[in-house]
Amino acid sequence: MLVKTMLHEVQTMAKQLVPQQLQDKILSGIGRLLGDPSSQMTLVIDEFNGYTMNQIFEASQIYLQTKISPEVSRLRVSRSPREKNLLVTIYKGEKVIEVFEGIQLKWELVSITEKQLPMGGDKPERRSLELSFLKKNMEKVLSSYLPYVVERSEMIKEENKVVKLYFLGNPHGGAVGGGAWGSINLDHPSTFETLAMDLKLKEDLIKDLDRFVRRRKFYKRVGKTWKRGYLLHGPPGTGKTSLIAAMANYLKFDIYDLELTSLQRNSQFRNLLVSTKNRSIIVIEDIDCSTTLQDRQAGRNNQTTTQLTLSGLLNFIDGLWSSCGDERIIVLTTNHKDRLDPALLRPGRMDMHIHMSYCTPYGFKTLASNYLGVSNHRLFTEIERLITEVEVTPAEIAEELMKSEEADVALEGLVEFLKAKIAENKSNGEAKEVDEQGTERRDVVESEKVVETKRQKIGSRELEISDYMPCSYSFSVEENQSCLL
Repeated sequence: MLVKTMLHEVQTMAKQLVPQQLQDKILSGIGRLLGDPSSQMTLVIDEFNGYTMNQIFEASQIYLQTKISPEVSRLRVSRSPREKNLLVTIYKGEKVIEVFEGIQLKWELVSITEKQLPMGGDKPERRSLELSFLKKNMEKVLSSYLPYVVERSEMIKEENKVVKLYFLGNPHGGAVGGGAWGSINLDHPSTFETLAMDLKLKEDLIKDLDRFVRRRKFYKRVGKTWKRGYLLHGPPGTGKTSLIAAMANYLKFDIYDLELTSLQRNSQFRNLLVSTKNRSIIVIEDIDCSTTLQDRQAGRNNQTTTQLTLSGLLNFIDGLWSSCGDERIIVLTTNHKDRLDPALLRPGRMDMHIHMSYCTPYGFKTLASNYLGVSNHRLFTEIERLITEVEVTPAEIAEELMKSEEADVALEGLVEFLKAKIAENKSNGEAKEVDEQGTERRDVVESEKVVETKRQKIGSRELEISDYMPCSYSFSVEENQSCLL
């Protein structure tokens, strides 16, 4: 009331004695000093826009890290494992004031904890940033200041990029940050240099990734969603997960680990997809056994309560909803490619199929360099010969190399391991051959018994048999009656 009374008196005097332009400047100054609500504008920037992260909120939070002044009394400080720098952000209720091209702007972080949900779980927290300034500067704030904040935040992110691993959070909103996904820093050390896979395949994959990230305009010109699909298939222990980590570290893309067993409906695919960020890798591991998908033609699957369908997964990968974002990679892994529906495998869904094979001589040399720090050794020739004679995974080789830090001891142990594996495979092969021969002989004996039984039943009927082979039976029947063997 006091502010309103003073403003009213000033306005009355100003109208009589002061020119209009000078009146506006004086009233604007008084409004700033006295906090006139009618002269202020506040933009509310929520953390989430539905299911998706509000990019303006994220950019503003990053930008404000560089604008924290000594006047701020409370800060939120954190640091994840293996990070060099502290992450410092303003705490709820704190304000940051800055001037941009003569405009004074005030930032404040507001946090509201909602009521406990009936089904339990953490209390979800709704966060927002409030940006206040004079109303007359609204156009400049929207057209110049906020774009500047976004641009500056992108530069800061590139300088301090830390790859994140996102996982499905509390389904009732209790995940880190209040959304569907929680996250931790991806500390996996795998790189293409340390990856024990075929050299030619590795080079082809790197070229494909480089070509993908630089073709934004190409994808737009041809009318294609800017995404890429990779199918990683092969036996367990051949490095599929390590390859995903190497891809993320190479591109500086975040990883979203999508666990199908935690989903019940196709609609959850859509909700999760739109809540992922650009420049990310969406991973579904062991797609052939992670859940039971209803077939598109078979209709409902009575064996399970889930309502996930193959059509829903295909739409997630290559349908309209897959276009809700840019520069994203979708990776499926499986130990059994032949178990997957062909519809999943076609180009446009899984564009590149990468077979993670058993260890090769080149892969062995990479592992020896990683684990023992040696690039050459007197036992290399023998080990490479043995590797070509037996199917052994990189994981098995790595386990043997970890048994000693001395190269001689570790490599001699590996030689013995490979020889034992070859002998075991040979023994199993011989036993299998004997078993197959025995099975074949038993089948012949059984056939003879069946034929003898038929002879007894037919009685006077004459039966001719050729080599006891099914479909080569011929017979004649005395008396005009049909007979079925």
